[in-house]
Amino acid sequence: MQAERDALGSGVKWALRLARFGWREEIADAPMGKLGLGRSQPQPPRTAEQQQEQQEQLFVVSASQSAAAAAAAFGSSNSLLASPPPPPPNTVKMATAADAAEANIQVWKVKKLVKQLDAARGAGTSMISLILPPRSQISQATNMLTQEYGTASNIKSRVNRLSVLAAITSTQQRLKLYNRVPDNGLVVYCGTILTDEGKEKKVNFSFEPFKPINTSLYLCDNKFHTEALSELLEADAKFGFIVMDGNGSLFGTLSGNTRTVLQKLSVDLPKKHGRGGQSALRFARLREEARHNYVRKIAELSTQHFITDNKCNVAGLVLAGSADFKTELSQSDMFDYRLQPKIVKIVDVSYGGENGFNQAIELAAETLSNVKFVQEKKLIQKYFDEISMETGKYCFGLDDTFKALDLGAVETLIVWENLDVTRYVLKDSDGSQHVLMLTKEQEKDRTRFMDRATGEAMEQVEEPMPLLEWLAENYRQFGTNLEFVTDRSQEGMQFCKGFGGIGGILRYKVAFEDMAVFEDEDEFMSDDSDD
Repeated sequence: MQAERDALGSGVKWALRLARFGWREEIADAPMGKLGLGRSQPQPPRTAEQQQEQQEQLFVVSASQSAAAAAAAFGSSNSLLASPPPPPPNTVKMATAADAAEANIQVWKVKKLVKQLDAARGAGTSMISLILPPRSQISQATNMLTQEYGTASNIKSRVNRLSVLAAITSTQQRLKLYNRVPDNGLVVYCGTILTDEGKEKKVNFSFEPFKPINTSLYLCDNKFHTEALSELLEADAKFGFIVMDGNGSLFGTLSGNTRTVLQKLSVDLPKKHGRGGQSALRFARLREEARHNYVRKIAELSTQHFITDNKCNVAGLVLAGSADFKTELSQSDMFDYRLQPKIVKIVDVSYGGENGFNQAIELAAETLSNVKFVQEKKLIQKYFDEISMETGKYCFGLDDTFKALDLGAVETLIVWENLDVTRYVLKDSDGSQHVLMLTKEQEKDRTRFMDRATGEAMEQVEEPMPLLEWLAENYRQFGTNLEFVTDRSQEGMQFCKGFGGIGGILRYKVAFEDMAVFEDEDEFMSDDSDD
């Protein structure tokens, strides 16, 4: 009895301590959580730091719940926007590579979500698309929805009117979960969609994009509008700009449609002139020295802005200017050797400062759009080089690739972003599990799902899952880097059509032929033992 009273006392103290700081949701895990202590007690006023901490927790909870709701609404077993676990501490190079791979996977997940949203259709105009850019106000969006509610009350069709009003109300309730717009903006999709069976299904979810979205949108239609998300995917890399002339310089970055000015500086350089008499040569030397110091200063600032953790933090670098300074900078020994290979274009502009920055973006637009295309071609060409040199450090096809993954031999796993393969986990009558990876055509052959011993269908252990989603969630277990490629280039088309859309570059040579022979012998021996 004394022990029970001590446990009861500790549970009450814990519950009261949690209630004092407003953490009422955690009382369910406390020893006295089932009694509901702290839920009905009035809360004392909290400090500004405690309120900010609670707001940040609200963002995390609502974002994860929204992602889960989106996945559930479209029939996926995993959250498409779930944040990855933090990588283990390692060298800077490995951490940077892991961040880049994780960014590619986040982009692929958003691509998949956009494809599912585009395919969704509803009856009437009851599907709401709402996008709030960074630094906008939740209160303004709430007031706008209130006005839209009054306008929608005049819709003549009763069924359409009720569905639109319900969607607006659900959107207002979703916005109440946020005290402010997240740093990258807020995207809300809400409405009633039609399933494949023709039934109506209500969906309501919101999420923060993986990078800032500078678009304000509110539309009520029979489909979800995803054009703004598609624009984010088209240009997801960050590029650096250096606009340099005789009056000053500007350092900036461009990511998608987000333009950022990092630093602006002005300079007063001596001009050329024919005066000076005997001092003309001295004036010329002073002018050359001032120009040299100016170039050195810009080279130092370039390293400061575009080098992070001993690595370039932009996908490409554009040098712009109205004089010869930009060429002199690119050829100078003072310019950081790590930035030299990142120069993708040198352009002539008519202005300096921000006007020159805008003009440089327009002139380099075509080059910037092809950077990711070129990187993809280099990756696939590296894969083809391993094949042409017959190093044996490559694999292709589902069977060989997963054998190499199980061995931990795959350094880079290359997958076509539209690979249509489903993963099944089945159990036979003996309790043995079988993992099947089948295409749409192979799924039509029902004998693949039959137990050889009993002739009946095998038991399903897990829900069928698209192979791409499974790889995106589990590729870290195999110690590999996951890269998604398209079929837009000649090399990409050859990889997708000729090699099955999945393959990898290996760390060491793997004898797949010998492994196949051993598997055949094992199957032959098992057949003899059955006889």
